[in-house]
Amino acid sequence: MVSKVPKVPESGRASRVTIRLIILQILVVSLLLTLGGRLWYLQIRNGDQYTAEAANNHIQQVVAPATRGSILDARGVPLADNETRLVVSANRTDLMRMKDKGKAVLGRLAGVLGMPLEELAAKVRLCDAKTPKPCWAGSPYQPIPVTDQATTQQALQIRERAEDFPGITAEPTAVRRYSGPGGSNTAQVLGYLSPVTDDEVKEAKKTGTPLMSSDQVGRSGLERQYDGDLRGKAGVTRYEVDNLGRVIGKARSDKAVPGANIVTSIDARVQAIAERELDQAMKDARKEVDRNTGTTYKADAGAVVVMESKTGRVVAMASNPTYDPNAWVGGISAKDYKALTGQDSNYPLLNRAIQGQAAPGSIFKVISTTAAVAAGNPFTDHYNCSSSYSIGNQVFQNYESKGYGPIDLGQALEVSCDTVFYDLAYRQWQKDGGNNPKHPADWFYKTAHQFGLGKETGIDLPGEVRGRVPDREWKKRYWDANQESWCKQGKTDDSYAGKIAKENCESGMRMRAGDSVNYSIGQGDTLVTPIQMATIYAAISNGGTLYNPTVGKAIVSPDGKHIREIKPTAHGRLPFDARLRDQIDGALAGVATQGTAAWRFQGWPQKQIPMHAKTGTAEVYGKQTTSWFATYTSDYTVVMTISQGGTGSGASGPAVRNIYNALYGVDGQGKVDEKKALLPHPEARLPKIEKDGSIEAQHIDAPSPSPSASSSDSPGASGSPSPSPSDGPSASPGRREDGR
Repeated sequence: MVSKVPKVPESGRASRVTIRLIILQILVVSLLLTLGGRLWYLQIRNGDQYTAEAANNHIQQVVAPATRGSILDARGVPLADNETRLVVSANRTDLMRMKDKGKAVLGRLAGVLGMPLEELAAKVRLCDAKTPKPCWAGSPYQPIPVTDQATTQQALQIRERAEDFPGITAEPTAVRRYSGPGGSNTAQVLGYLSPVTDDEVKEAKKTGTPLMSSDQVGRSGLERQYDGDLRGKAGVTRYEVDNLGRVIGKARSDKAVPGANIVTSIDARVQAIAERELDQAMKDARKEVDRNTGTTYKADAGAVVVMESKTGRVVAMASNPTYDPNAWVGGISAKDYKALTGQDSNYPLLNRAIQGQAAPGSIFKVISTTAAVAAGNPFTDHYNCSSSYSIGNQVFQNYESKGYGPIDLGQALEVSCDTVFYDLAYRQWQKDGGNNPKHPADWFYKTAHQFGLGKETGIDLPGEVRGRVPDREWKKRYWDANQESWCKQGKTDDSYAGKIAKENCESGMRMRAGDSVNYSIGQGDTLVTPIQMATIYAAISNGGTLYNPTVGKAIVSPDGKHIREIKPTAHGRLPFDARLRDQIDGALAGVATQGTAAWRFQGWPQKQIPMHAKTGTAEVYGKQTTSWFATYTSDYTVVMTISQGGTGSGASGPAVRNIYNALYGVDGQGKVDEKKALLPHPEARLPKIEKDGSIEAQHIDAPSPSPSASSSDSPGASGSPSPSPSDGPSASPGRREDGR
C-alpha cells in the first residue's frame, strides 16, 4: 500500500512567494535609494569639493623657495646672508622605486663627487630614534641636498648624463652663509638651519602659518627666534598635466616673497674683539697653576656679554668653546656632527652666556649688600672684617685669611671681605628663627628674586635657563626629591660624602646657618647665568631699571618700506633707593681704583670714563674655581666668566680691560683716542636703508690685536707691568685675589 503525501494548498505557496518578492523589491528599492542619495551627495551636495580634488589630481606643483632674509649687525654688515652655490640633491622617492633602492645611482654619484659611498648613503637615509647623524630629518618627499660644494664640472657631468643619474639634480641654489666679518663668529647667537619635518608641516597648518616641505627652519639662536620673519613665503607654480604627466597648461602661480631682514644690536667689530679676548684669556689661564691642587687650570668653558647699560641691547655675546655655523649648511657631515656633540667636545652648541650656570662668587655681594641694608643694617656703619668666622664647630675663612678690621659696607665690597657678609647673613638667620623659623623675613633670598635671579631675563634668544635661588621653597623641593637616596647612602657610607648625605637626610629640608652664610657670598647652591649678572650690573649703572636684554633691533621688510623697531622694554627695578644706589656705585668705582680690580685698571682714564667693577671667584665642589668679572661704565656693561679658570681679576681681568680699550680707544698710556675707538657711544641709529630695500653696510675693518692679548701677565692695557699682590696702591687694602 502506497502512502500519499498531503498536498500544500496552492494559495499558501503563492502567499510565501509573494512575501519574498515584496521583500526583494524593498531591498532593491532601498539600494537604489541609497545609491541615489550617495550620488546626490557626491555630485550635488559636495560636488564642487570633489571636482576641485579631481582637478588637483592632474596638477603638479613646482616650489620656488623664498630667499631667506639676512641677519645684520648694527652697522648693516651681514652676519648671516645667502650665496648661490651648485647644490646636488637626491630624490629619495625616485631612488626607493628602483630595484636596488638606488645603490647603483649613488655609487656613480659618489664617484663623480669624490665622496665615500657610505657618507652619501647616510645623507639620504631618514632620521629616526635609532639612526645616528648624518641623516635626513626633513620630508622624505623633498629632494635631499647631498652637497653644496659641487664644482661646475661635476654639475655638468650629472646633467649631461641624466640617464645615469635618475632622481639626481644639480642646480644653482641660494644657501645660507655665515660670513663672520672682521673675524667674528657669533655662532651661538646666530644659530643654524635644518629642513622642516613632516610633523612640523602638519603642525604649522593648524597654527595658520603653513610651511612648505622644501622649507628650512631655524633651530637655535636668532635663526629660530625670528624664523617667521626671516623665512618669507615660498613661491608655488601649479601646472595642469594629462594622465601621462605632460604639461597642458598653467593653473596658477604664486610668486615667492623674500624674508625680512633682521638688524641686530651686535657690532661685528666688538664681537670679534670679545671672542678673541675670551679665547686668549682661557689660553692664558691654562698656563697658570691652581695653588690648591698644584695643577694648571683647565679653563674649559667661558662666556662674555657686552651690553648697553641704558637699554639692555647686546653689543657682543661670545661663548667658548665655539664652532663654525657653516658646518650645518647643506647638511652636516658625520665628522662635524661628532665634533659638535661628542663627549670630548664640551658642547660648543651651548650658548653659555644664556645657558651656562655657575655660582656667582663675590659679584653676588651687591645683592647681599642691598639685602643687608633692607634688613636694617646701615651702609655706613662699621662691621668687623676678621680673617675667619666661626659658627659652632665650623670655621668659615675669609679669602686668603686676611682681615681688615672695622669697615663699612662700601669697603667690604671694595676688598671683597667675606666675613662681613658671613656675620650679616648669620645674624639675619638668627632673627628669622634659626632652625625653627615661624615667619622668616628672608631678606637675602627675597632680594635676590627682586634682582631678577631665579627666572629668565627675557632675552630674545631661545633656550635661556633660569638659574637658581636656593630659598626655603627650593630647599624643600630638593629634599623631597633626594631624601631617599641620601638616607640610603648615609647608612652605608662612612666617608665624608656619606656623613654629608646622612646630615642632608635628617635636616636637608631646613635652611641651616651654613647655607645662609655661604649663600651671602654667592656660594652654595646659587646658580646664575652671565646674561643675568650683566642685566643686574647694567641696572646698577642706569639707576635701577632691569631691561630685557635684546639682540634684535629692527625687522625690515624686503622692500624697505616697513620697519618695525624692537624697542627696549623693562621687567622691573632694583629694590634700592637713589641713595643706596649711589653708595653701591661709589663702592664699585672703588673696586676699580683701589680694590680687588685696581691692578687690572691701572692707567685707566677714570675721570674721563668712570669705571666700576666687581671681581668674583666661585668655588665649585670637585672642580677648580670659576672666574667672574662684572664691570660697567655709563655706556656699557661687560661681564665675563671662565669655568675652572681661577680668580676673577686674574683670569678675566685682562680680557675685559682690552674690550674696554677697544670700545673707547684707550691706548697703552691711558689716553683716549676717539679715532681708534670702535664704539665710544652706543649706536642708536639704524643703518641706511635704500629705496629698493637694500641696506647699506658700513665698511668694517678687522680689529687689530690689543697690546695685552698675548698674556695676562704682559704689560697689558695700561702699558705698565702688571703689579703683583704686594704692588697694589699703598693707600688701599686691595689685593690681587678676590673673595669667593
